Amino acid sequence: MISRPCWRAVAAATGFLLCTALPALAQVGKPVRLILPISAGSGVDAIARTAGPALGKAMGQPVVIENLPGAGGITGAAAVVKAQPDGLTLGLVSNNHVINPSVFKSMPFDPIKDVTPISVIGATQLVLVVNPKVPAKNVKELVALLKAKPDAYNYASSGNGTIIHLAGEMFLSEAGVKANHIPYKGTGPMVTDLLGGQVDMGVVALNAALPYLKAGTLRAIGVCGDARSPVAPDVPTIAEQGLPDYHVEGWFAVVGPANMKPADVKRIHDAFATAFSSPEVVEALKKQATAIKPGSPEAAAQFFRTEADRYAGLVKKANVKVE
Repeated sequence: MISRPCWRAVAAATGFLLCTALPALAQVGKPVRLILPISAGSGVDAIARTAGPALGKAMGQPVVIENLPGAGGITGAAAVVKAQPDGLTLGLVSNNHVINPSVFKSMPFDPIKDVTPISVIGATQLVLVVNPKVPAKNVKELVALLKAKPDAYNYASSGNGTIIHLAGEMFLSEAGVKANHIPYKGTGPMVTDLLGGQVDMGVVALNAALPYLKAGTLRAIGVCGDARSPVAPDVPTIAEQGLPDYHVEGWFAVVGPANMKPADVKRIHDAFATAFSSPEVVEALKKQATAIKPGSPEAAAQFFRTEADRYAGLVKKANVKVE
């Protein structure tokens, strides 16, 4: 039989355990704010919303997707950086996250040191396209055209210093040719003018380009990644057409504020990996020319550093600056 003093000790200990456990349980049950530093309707937005239901199920709590575009992704990323590192505020970032320090004169945060990398989830294929009035059907013909008339053609981008801009610059650099850059405020107006013939060529997400490629209102020159896409197997890569070092794709990754607890990082990593690897999400994203390969937090950290260095060299070479 336990004496009264012992009962008091047990009760006190139990109360202490409950008090320490309840905040953790409550934290898990609260909604997670998933910030997208891009506008609604963009490629990463479509990816996040496709996986949203599976992600909420895997995390065991509601996931609220919030678009915070602006300043090339800096606005949304800054909101993640400033949040409490409690696992309730996350960001789904893409290439621009590590490009921005090389493009902008000043940054309100360090995109590598001020975040907790959780996982590089996957990548979306990009494709170089031309308006059909451009008399080129492949890389060889386009390069010959640009060499013959170096000031006659232009290429569009979704904005100065974006991955779409740098993908175009990378092509020109690898091919040793020139074209005039026409920046737009987003992919929507860029694609509209590509279709209308106001601009000659540009790099766009393959899933966004597919309807126009099928209709013949845009012509594919080559896929920008290192392999052909299952959704457009007849479109060769740019690399296999004579530019073997050309490779760029639109990756996306989940991050949190700096100094997150390892246990929270693991829990969130596992939930994202489970959600994005579920058959229904993989199948849906495959139709969007998106490949899913969730990686570890350690791999994400190294990937960010490698990508930042790669783009820094290209930005310097192309003299890209945003005030």
